Amino acid sequence: MNIRDRLTGGMPAPTPAETRLSQALLTDYPLGGIGTASALARKAGVSDPTVTRFVAKLGFANFADFQAALLAEVEAGLHSPLLMMGAKRGSAEADHPARAFFRSAARQLGDYADRFTPAVFDPVADLLLKAPGRIHLLGGRFSRHLASILAAYLSQFRDGVIDIGPCSSESVDRLADMGKRDVLVVFDYRRYQGDVVELALQAAGLGVKIVLFTDPWMSPVARHAAHVIVAPVEIDSPFDSQITALAQVEVLGHLMISRDSQRPRARMERIERIRRANRVTLDGPAGKTRP
Repeated sequence: MNIRDRLTGGMPAPTPAETRLSQALLTDYPLGGIGTASALARKAGVSDPTVTRFVAKLGFANFADFQAALLAEVEAGLHSPLLMMGAKRGSAEADHPARAFFRSAARQLGDYADRFTPAVFDPVADLLLKAPGRIHLLGGRFSRHLASILAAYLSQFRDGVIDIGPCSSESVDRLADMGKRDVLVVFDYRRYQGDVVELALQAAGLGVKIVLFTDPWMSPVARHAAHVIVAPVEIDSPFDSQITALAQVEVLGHLMISRDSQRPRARMERIERIRRANRVTLDGPAGKTRP
């Protein structure tokens, strides 16, 4: 369990002072813990001894050990595929690389399922269904495909869904159409993409509500997001995995259609009628269009 996990749910019965410390760290994570114990105490409005007791409750012998673990997380967040290639090659040597990958992916998803918190997803599902404005979706070089999948789900349930696509000068122009009634869903994983971060920060400055999907090291967008959904990404591969992130997107789709709401169901029925009339899809075992 990394430090962020401990702060968000792994620490038993936090006191009000410990809650303030957690919030101070999470607001600017992980940089909020890079400094002296006294500086952190001042930021949270608590005493120095409270910080000492707090890190002990997190499982560290002292503040120096806590900070060393935090710095190790920062270092891990900066790793590129080239740097990770050598570090991870040995773990798969005893098995076929593909089988090792699948087993590693299954472990990642299984561990996440054990720690799944519905309270993180339920308000996001409600927001995406009920937001009065438009829903804009944005991602990076790889994660934009996750944004497109979520956009496809949302388009089944509501109107006003805009898949921004690859970040470009045209994407920046979208800011002209964003306002306080809108939501921007951002997918940003390490190594965080500068143009995606900048567009999201400008949207936040316009009052747009931000929903962020990211990794445990947290995109810089996190400090401006109303909701943050974190996915583990490390796997037996030089590349980070988006398997759990994809599952999170599909879970949101499942939650939204599970809501007792006539609006998304009525829209889906209209779409299906239009598709059948235009023979858009092939349905049934024989691969024939429905009449």
